[in-house]
Amino acid sequence: VQLQASGGGLVQAGASLRLSCAASGRTFNMGWFRQAPGKEREFVAAISWSGGSTYYADSVKGRFTISRDNARNTVYLQMNGLKPEDTAVYYCAADKDSSRYVGSRFASRFAYDYWGQGTLVTVSS
Repeated sequence: VQLQASGGGLVQAGASLRLSCAASGRTFNMGWFRQAPGKEREFVAAISWSGGSTYYADSVKGRFTISRDNARNTVYLQMNGLKPEDTAVYYCAADKDSSRYVGSRFASRFAYDYWGQGTLVTVSS
């Protein structure tokens, strides 16, 4: 499975962006991570295969929304109220297994089998 992330860009604080992650094949649980310069990659959000279960990092809860369109093999990350500290390269990831619920286990990079190349989001103050 290949993952292609897109939608990043340069925006001002308070703006919105929607990231997309298109998969070349069927995927199951999906996640978004981000990595800021000089920092470790951190979890952002996860979604189950059905879309019925989602899980967010505390830092983005209430501002970001993860969703998916299985007919298009695409996962989205709607980011509202962007802050300068959201500046990072955003990566999508796919788990080759499915589960009804996604929780804290999916905050780990090791829960995922496939990774996209990343898309840069820059938020200016």
